[in-house]
Formats: sequence, structure tokens, C-alpha cells
Amino acid sequence: MLKHRAIAQNIQITVGGRSTHPVWTVPGGVSKGITEDQRKEIVELAKSCVQFSEFSLQLFKDVVLANKAYLDLILSDTFEMNSYWIGTVDEKNHVNFYHGDHRVVDQNAKEVFRYKDSEYLDFIEERVEKHTYLKFPYLKKIGWKGFVDGADSGVYMATPLSRLNAADGMATPKAQAAYEEMYSTLGGKPVKKLLATHWARLVELLYASERLLELAEDPEVASPNIRTLPTAVPSEGVGIVEAMRGILTHHYQTDKNGLVTKANLIVGTTNNNAPISMSIKQAAQKLIQPGKEVGQGLLNMVEMAFRLYDPCFSCATHSLPGEMPLQISVINAKGEVIHREGR
Repeated sequence: MLKHRAIAQNIQITVGGRSTHPVWTVPGGVSKGITEDQRKEIVELAKSCVQFSEFSLQLFKDVVLANKAYLDLILSDTFEMNSYWIGTVDEKNHVNFYHGDHRVVDQNAKEVFRYKDSEYLDFIEERVEKHTYLKFPYLKKIGWKGFVDGADSGVYMATPLSRLNAADGMATPKAQAAYEEMYSTLGGKPVKKLLATHWARLVELLYASERLLELAEDPEVASPNIRTLPTAVPSEGVGIVEAMRGILTHHYQTDKNGLVTKANLIVGTTNNNAPISMSIKQAAQKLIQPGKEVGQGLLNMVEMAFRLYDPCFSCATHSLPGEMPLQISVINAKGEVIHREGR
């Protein structure tokens, strides 16, 4: 895993000058291209990434799916949501990370909405609650019914599993086969068992590797035509892509000098703020039962309820020297704290 993480980082450095946060984008394109030799090098690295992705899926099947305890956990109702699902799709309704319509399907995997980047405000509304600065987006045409799921609630999920639930398939052959196997194993669409999000990540890993190879094998990516100079100053723009955690919306308005005067961002974690809260509550209610010991094992199980949405929380919430503090308070019907567990 570390080897191929390094490979991905190095490809980013080759293309964008820096890993994770590239520094070569400019209005109208990029500041530098790649050479033919670099393109050929990326082809070989991409082939290795495809092999690693296939290995990872096989390891998941051998270690996780072959273990009854793990499989029972995935299929349990402790981690489950009956929500709407959102993801970006191409003209064939295949998963796409960068271009296409943003498709919303219901609890039966039927399409209810699809919208272009510039139309997002017609479909997504944001709600504020007193206990947090983070907003709670929901489907505007369904409405906010509180922290509940179901057809009457506008709560939606934007995760790797959501992308697969919202699509009709994958755009590369090996990922399509993995997609079909996942849904066949889990009983069809949509999959509501949230721990299957990790399986969906592996399917997307294979898709991303195949797509990287497709792009790298096209000689056009080494073309020197890397920028079209802008001829006008835009006043407003909306861009939406699929980030690892889910759909990512950026909306900017500018003045006559091209300086930003207003911005609105709905990022992966924000999209999932309501379902994360609901999943944590549901996991705690299912796991904390009379006569059942509340210990570190419980902390780990509840933590799984939000890790499935956002593995990156470890970056955002850890404390030196790298441990993430977590506390659970068990409160009785009178509002009294009867037990605390933490680390």
C-alpha cells in the first residue's frame, strides 16, 4: 500500500509540481505540461496501480468477506441508512469524478433529480443548527424533516457507496465487473449497509487506476497545448467534482477585477453532516443495551460509524502524538450520566 501511495504522490508531483495540492493551475489551463518520456513513465506506474487495485479487492474478499463475523457486521442493521444517494454520472449514467450531471436516486435506486453544476442551488439547501458551525445540506425539493431518513426526509448521502448507488455502472471494464460482483453479493441496489462504503472505495480505486492508465496511454496528454488564455473576466462560476469523501461544490462570484466577492463551498463532510450524526446515534443505540458492558470495544464500534464516511477525520481531529480523543457518555432517562468511556 505504501509503495502505491508513493507512486500516486509522485505522479501528482510530475504533473502538478506538488503532491495532494498541485501548484500548476492557472486561468485557462496549466502552467506546464508533461514530456513524452514522463507520459511513458506514468503508463508503467499506472499499470502497477491497476494490479495493486485488483490485489486489494482480492484481499478484501479473502480476509473480510470470507470471515463470517466481518460479513455479519457489514450486513447488520447497526450501520444502515435509508436515505437518498447522490453522485456524478456521465451520459451513460456511469460514475464520473469530474464531468457530467449530478444524479440523485431514492431508496429504491430510482432517479428523482439530476442537475448541472450551475443548478445546484435549485436542488440543495443548507440548514443551520445552534450546536455547530457546520451546516446541514438537504434536498430542497424534498424538504428538511429533521435527523431522520426515509422518502419524506431530504437527508442525502454523498460517499463512494452513494456514487455507486446513484450510477448504473462504471466506465472501465474491470471496475464494472467489480461493481457487478458487489451488488450481486449484497442483494442488488441500492446497498443501504453503510460499511459496504469501504468495498465501494476499492471498486473506485480500480476505476481510478484504469482511468489513469487510459489517460496516460493517450499521446495527446503530452501535447504542448496546455492553456487557452481567457478573453473575458467572469462574474460567477460554479464547479463540482467528486472528491474522495463525496461530491464537492465550489461557487464563486467576482468583481470587475476578477477578485472574489462571495463564495460558497459544500464539501464532502458537510454534505454528510446529517447522516454522520444519524449514524453515530443509531450505532450507539444499537450497541448500548442493558446488561452489556460499555468499554473500549464500544468506542471502536461507534467510531466505525463515522470512519466509513470520512477516514480523513484522523487528520482533522487527532492530537499529538497522533491519537484521536474520543468520549462516550451514557445518559439515563432522567438525563443523568451513568457511565463515561474515553481515551
